[in-house]
Amino acid sequence: MDYGKFKYEAAQKAKEARRNQANTILKEVRFRLKIEAHDYTTKLKRAEGFLKAGDKVKAMILFRGREQSRPEQGVRLLRKFAEDVAEFGTVESNPTIDGRNMVMVVAPLKNKSEAKAEQNAVRDAQRAANKQAARDAKAPGAPAAPTAPAEPAAPAE
Repeated sequence: MDYGKFKYEAAQKAKEARRNQANTILKEVRFRLKIEAHDYTTKLKRAEGFLKAGDKVKAMILFRGREQSRPEQGVRLLRKFAEDVAEFGTVESNPTIDGRNMVMVVAPLKNKSEAKAEQNAVRDAQRAANKQAARDAKAPGAPAAPTAPAEPAAPAE
């Protein structure tokens, strides 16, 4: 076997392995204890997007002033958050107080490489469909788009 060919193939395998490698990133979503319903759903959708992409989510509640004397409300909010994202991830670390903040980490159900492979498959299928549609539109034997029938001429008086 040719040594140059062997080196080239090894380099190509290494390049492909680097391309498919994915690092899980810790994304952060911050709440306040008295968060409104719409704001909560916005943050929830953001976290779901992170989890679908295969990233971990760190949910953080910021306590200010008298809110610090009510940590049970923070735990309740984080438990609700965990239930709402249960479809996309699981709780990795339970709520813990860290100074003025309460923190919980949610890990995705799919790892980053699986999520990336799924996104690539969807994108490739979409590209193939677009190419096929473009080919069909350019085909010379393709039937022309139907046109509206001509209006009958008004009778002459």
